[in-house]
Amino acid sequence: MVVLIIERVSPSLRGEVTRWLIQPKTGVFVGRVSSRVRQKLWERVCKSCRDGAALLIYSSDTEQGFRCESIGDTSRTMRDFEGLILPETPKKG
Repeated sequence: MVVLIIERVSPSLRGEVTRWLIQPKTGVFVGRVSSRVRQKLWERVCKSCRDGAALLIYSSDTEQGFRCESIGDTSRTMRDFEGLILPETPKKG
C-alpha cells in the first residue's frame, strides 16, 4: 500500500501521479504498486516538486508496518522517535 500526499505542486505532476494511484482527495493519492514503480514515482515527484512538498508512506517490514519519506516543507513532518514514526506539527512563531 502506498499513500502519497503532495502540496503546492503543478497540476501536470498531479496528473502524472494519477496514472498509478487514485486521488480520493486533492493532493492525496493511494494505491498498490510494486516497489520499483513506487521508487520511480517518488524520484519523479522529487524532481518535479520545486517549491512544493511531498510525503510518501508505504508498507514495509517494520514494527509499525510502514516507512515514510518526505521532501520540501510539508505542513506536518514525520519524526523518528527510537524507531517509532510520529507526526509533528511545526510550531508557529
